[in-house]
Amino acid sequence: MPDKTAFIEELLHRISILQSENTPCFPAGLMPSYRSNPLLLGYHRPDTNVFFTAITVFTLQQIRPKLLPDLQTKVDEISQKAVQHYPDFQNKDGLKTYNFYKTPKRGRPSGHFPNGRFLHRIEHFRLPDDADDTAMIYLTSQPSRADLLWLKHKLTQHANLATRQVEDSYPEYVNLKAYSTWFGKNMPVEFDASVLCNLLYCIFHYDLPLNEHDFDSLVFIRSVVETGQYLREPFRCSHSYPRAALILYHIAGLLAAFRPDALEPIRAQLIRDGFQLLESGLPVMDQLIVSTSLLQLGAKPPRIDAERIPENEIRDYSFFIAGMLTASQNPLLNRMAQSRLVRMDWTCEAHSLALVIEYLVNRDR
Repeated sequence: MPDKTAFIEELLHRISILQSENTPCFPAGLMPSYRSNPLLLGYHRPDTNVFFTAITVFTLQQIRPKLLPDLQTKVDEISQKAVQHYPDFQNKDGLKTYNFYKTPKRGRPSGHFPNGRFLHRIEHFRLPDDADDTAMIYLTSQPSRADLLWLKHKLTQHANLATRQVEDSYPEYVNLKAYSTWFGKNMPVEFDASVLCNLLYCIFHYDLPLNEHDFDSLVFIRSVVETGQYLREPFRCSHSYPRAALILYHIAGLLAAFRPDALEPIRAQLIRDGFQLLESGLPVMDQLIVSTSLLQLGAKPPRIDAERIPENEIRDYSFFIAGMLTASQNPLLNRMAQSRLVRMDWTCEAHSLALVIEYLVNRDR
């Protein structure tokens, strides 16, 4: 078995090499990622987005304090190269919200669904700015207090019942004033437990004042666990992360970092669910993030030999799954969104490597 420190150094080096590539699809500093749908005649495209770069940096920054000084320096170098690209994804009008794709500026067209043949030509598939990318970029950069307070107010303007009511959720949640995934005045309200965890992580991290939207967002997260909805119908609870393992990972990360009172009652249930998921025959990378979640919650799952995970399992791991129609204002299209035919899987080797490092750090802490 290789020395753990040497193995982590090797993984960080691989992330750095991936990031350093400068190609027409991936400027130096961005993490290469790919979108695919095997049902669409093997559809597979390089995808120039900021999301995987930001979440890779976020994962590395969270474990940075637990690394040796020279490895901390490597994390800092990766972070510095990444943040230089954030302005390309900032709101087209200069507001401090961010988009999954490059935004149209100074004559540059929208960068939605790049490097393909058709989707980038269709205005319907142009995405609005969203809370997930915005939270991750705020967490991995150095926003001013004024920008943070502006964002907090902006979120309230798009929360449920601010101007419209969530439709694609369980009936018991339609009156919660929880935050929505999407910005944009004409966008439908969408509740996503994983996105809410990332957003609340940002709010807690910067110690922003809490309001009814924060508390109702926590109620939604707690309830989908208490009722088992996230296990039975993960897509309905989290459109962008529609697997129970992914939702558990996000909730456990928030709970472990900040121990919000509203989520403490579900700690034991999350641990039980995590062990049950490990016994259900998950793919190895899902086993890894569930095990990381259990370790963060104070449990001791069976040890995974992370050093022996096959390369293809790391390279092809899909952490983010987007419904092509979930951002639609058309109710019929929203109902069709669960179909595998209209969903894309995103993969990013660099982020998967960061998840392996995160597990190793927590496993041997």
